[in-house]
Amino acid sequence: MPADKAPNALGVEESGRRVVNSMCGMCAVRCPIEVEVENGHAVWIQGNSKDAAMGTSLCAKGAAGLSFEYDDQRPQQPLIRSGPRGSGQWRRVSWDEALDYVANGLKQVIAEMGGKAVAISDRGGPFTDLTKSFVKALGSPNYFNHDCTCARNVHHAARTLFGWGRKGFNYDIKNARHIVLIGRNLLESLQVKEAKEFMDALDKCAHCTYIDVRATTTASKATRFWQIPPNTEYALNLAFIHQILKEQLYDAQFVARWVSGLPELARFVEPYTPQWAEEQTGVPAGEIMAFVREVAADAPRVVFHPGWMVARHHQSFHTSRTSYILNVLLGAVESPGGLIIAKGPGDAGKKGLKSLGALMPAVEEPRVDGIGGKYKHWDAEAGLLHLFYEALETGQPYPMGAYIVYRHDPLSAMPDPEAQIKALDKLKLLVAIDVNYSETAWRSDVILPESTYLERANILGGKNGPKPGLVMRDQAIAPRFDSRPAWWIFKELAKRLGVGQYFPYETIEDIWRYQLTDTGVELETLRAKGSVAFSAKPIMWDRAEGLKFKTPSGKIELVSSLLEKSGLPSFAPYEPPPALDPGQFRLIFGRPAVHAHAQSQNNPLLNELCSENRLWLHPGPAGALGLQDGDLVEVSNGGATVMGRLKITPWIHPQAGFMLHGFGHSVPWNTRSFNRGMADQRLMAGLLHSYDPLGGGNNLTESVISVKKAGAEGGK
Repeated sequence: MPADKAPNALGVEESGRRVVNSMCGMCAVRCPIEVEVENGHAVWIQGNSKDAAMGTSLCAKGAAGLSFEYDDQRPQQPLIRSGPRGSGQWRRVSWDEALDYVANGLKQVIAEMGGKAVAISDRGGPFTDLTKSFVKALGSPNYFNHDCTCARNVHHAARTLFGWGRKGFNYDIKNARHIVLIGRNLLESLQVKEAKEFMDALDKCAHCTYIDVRATTTASKATRFWQIPPNTEYALNLAFIHQILKEQLYDAQFVARWVSGLPELARFVEPYTPQWAEEQTGVPAGEIMAFVREVAADAPRVVFHPGWMVARHHQSFHTSRTSYILNVLLGAVESPGGLIIAKGPGDAGKKGLKSLGALMPAVEEPRVDGIGGKYKHWDAEAGLLHLFYEALETGQPYPMGAYIVYRHDPLSAMPDPEAQIKALDKLKLLVAIDVNYSETAWRSDVILPESTYLERANILGGKNGPKPGLVMRDQAIAPRFDSRPAWWIFKELAKRLGVGQYFPYETIEDIWRYQLTDTGVELETLRAKGSVAFSAKPIMWDRAEGLKFKTPSGKIELVSSLLEKSGLPSFAPYEPPPALDPGQFRLIFGRPAVHAHAQSQNNPLLNELCSENRLWLHPGPAGALGLQDGDLVEVSNGGATVMGRLKITPWIHPQAGFMLHGFGHSVPWNTRSFNRGMADQRLMAGLLHSYDPLGGGNNLTESVISVKKAGAEGGK
């Protein structure tokens, strides 16, 4: 069947009223939803009422899903570039022409450089088996996702201790007595379920200690708030560990049974006293000691959150690792109110989803980012995209020719877009598959419009946790424009590239039934509920003898065999941030509750709520520069300058400058967000190849900015 005549709305009824169980797509959390459809139109979205923890709740982003769906400022049909990259010159083409163009470009790259010269990146999440399987079919190992700017540091920190990554734990916040959050602003950079559980815990008199450079909405709910200098939180964790060990406040029985390396840790933290930490962070030593005793009294119903988005600075890995260690010392592992080990289908006596790539030949080529070869201490599952850019610039360890960017926008997410553009321009082919005109899509050779999350179904996803199970996104309505679901796009490309035998599916139902092979789950049952759990009750292992850690020793390794094997330290001395000159600030960024990174600023409703960002500065240094609240300012670093408005507030540390991420869009077709606010990533000049040496995450908060009033000389 020609591509232009491919079915686009399989099983979607055009008349009557019905409710579709699906999954939100307004951010990466992907909450379960119910979509009410009337005569082919989505008229209402709410949380999936069948999910007891979720209820009918949605955040502002989820509630703006209909605004996104019925907005015309998004890709409506395939586009092929007709002018220089980034010029905004496009020609509208059919799906057949667009897919042939992409396939021919990929064929040329593969013929000249081999299949390994093709890379793909996506947003990560439960549906990555599709993109991983596609590059596997081409003989490439080079799958990446966004995680180098998100959670690689915390993921790799978990691996060195437990043998599994960050998704190996769930946080039992609702039953916790004390929740410790270091920059984890979970009421704004939020998951609805987690935010509700946090508020429920506070209602039950749980304590919350919140540590950050600025006061956030989460800080306003905390029982203790410490405002510390940027990039110094590792010092606090070291002092916490020092005091817990000094006063023997740790869970001796749990540590003796399940932990190795305690003597080495004790020797390492000996000099990191509360008095020392006060000098580094400004938090009084007496308050640190009082906190340690308080949290020890609340143990094991304690959560030291290791962080969600921890691509921050060059010691972020150790911040996350010591946060995990604090949970371990207090026995808050596999215990109610602490960290619960995530269980998979096998732990419930079930089989998980069958991979689309299960029958494909294994890829023997080395990864272009060196993971598994040069870098054996890192996990290849998500790759490290900044090392892909390094390969583009140097041609080492081998040249790359094509890059497919699926629902990912590295020019907004990663540091120094100007440096990125120079590297990307070395590619023979750059393809964007997206529901938005992203910064990266605007500089691509081809834009393939994916149907929105209400207009498409995805492959099925697995969900590990105390009650492991399966989740699905079902199609609610027919596409409004000439768009296609990702599964169909990759299937059609595979067919044109001579590997169509690996994607022998005509409908999404064909894929679903293949994935469900041997799971014991009926498609109709899953579709009726939107999710299926493999266990009716949470699966909890026996803490005395039943815990299972994937380390060589079978224990929690404070001295990591994974790191030691690579000649890397398990414990690293604290390094204070370099001193700032007068008028300089460390750039810190974050998210509001109403936007998802850089993808929702053009949404008609969300743009009304938050249309631009402002630079936060403390009144002291701002006054010294002659600045007033609301001033138009120039913010500069490394030759890059952005302009925006100033917000003066005492609720930020004097050494920090803060702005919301995701603004300053340069795509003119996004008329609401075009040139609104400041693009923080532009101020990260020179940081594309700056990353945590043990965690791999980008050093996104090591930019030092200067600020002056717009049009002024010397900041006056």
